Amino acid sequence: MKIRVGIIGGAGYTGGEMLRILLNHPNVEIAFVNSTSNAGNLVSDVHTDLIGDIDLRFTDSTDFDKLYKASPSGGGLEGAVLFLCVGHGDAKKFLEANPINEKIKIIDLSQDFRLAANSSLLGRSGGAFVYGLPELNREAIKTANNIANPGCFATSVQLGLLPLAAKGLINGEVHINATTGSTGAGQKLSSTSHFSWRNNNLSIYKAFDHQHLDEIGESLRQATGKKSPLGAELNFIPQRGAFPRGILASMYLDSDLSEEEAHELFETYYKSHPFTHVSKKNIDLKQVVNTNKALIHVEKHGNKLLIISMVDNLLKGASGQAVQNMNLMFGLEETAGLKLKASYF
Repeated sequence: MKIRVGIIGGAGYTGGEMLRILLNHPNVEIAFVNSTSNAGNLVSDVHTDLIGDIDLRFTDSTDFDKLYKASPSGGGLEGAVLFLCVGHGDAKKFLEANPINEKIKIIDLSQDFRLAANSSLLGRSGGAFVYGLPELNREAIKTANNIANPGCFATSVQLGLLPLAAKGLINGEVHINATTGSTGAGQKLSSTSHFSWRNNNLSIYKAFDHQHLDEIGESLRQATGKKSPLGAELNFIPQRGAFPRGILASMYLDSDLSEEEAHELFETYYKSHPFTHVSKKNIDLKQVVNTNKALIHVEKHGNKLLIISMVDNLLKGASGQAVQNMNLMFGLEETAGLKLKASYF
């Protein structure tokens, strides 16, 4: 099966990672890479790690007829998908301004459609946007036409808490501390992404009020099977780290589980999910950077259960998970194009 792909907002970090994956995906043909700020420039002049791999130029065109060829028997492709790698708020504006053939599936990497209240787009049929966390919504993703890709912090935190939520074992406060690499701030330069400020530095931001808390809460409530509040307060302290990529999230809560019981619970929950792995040994960030893996480690300290969860914010936390969702939507092997090795040394 061949899937034709278009990328909107292809000049940023998530667009570059999307290209790096898709160029080596056995079932993908890249139709176009859109960037209004780089229209006419070679893709490899912006994403210089792709020199020798791609000869396409960025375009500001939105001619989606080039993306979808409806008839496989006539030499056309068998499917089409549009990845939206644009800023928060821009995805909805883009889709409202550019009606897209219903046969083209959409995977949005912004936060515009992640919450249930915002998951529908006026004029876009084919169902609401499905929240694209495979470890929670795999079956719904398989039949979806529109996917809202999860946030990077949200992915790491949710994977650390979903097995407990599914068993109704989150009833008190959860304390979460998570540190992200500088690429989590996007490519646009700001005072807190400057090398001279970020290097050898560490800072807290949006304490207790990060935008990913809403989607985390919705997913945990879904996992419990209840629409009512979780009965727990999520105390989330995000940090900016002095490294380019990756997220280390540590969380703890009161629990009656033993360490062995907790480990077994997590292993059972994730045994059918190819990218999420539970380790009895302590884990470190280099094990996930440049991969689509999520690693989980649990420890018991007195009556506290400590969960450590790690992902690459640009891959499992963004573009890699988006491709994982694409694979599920088109009935491909879930790991296709995503068997990536960590840069450990």
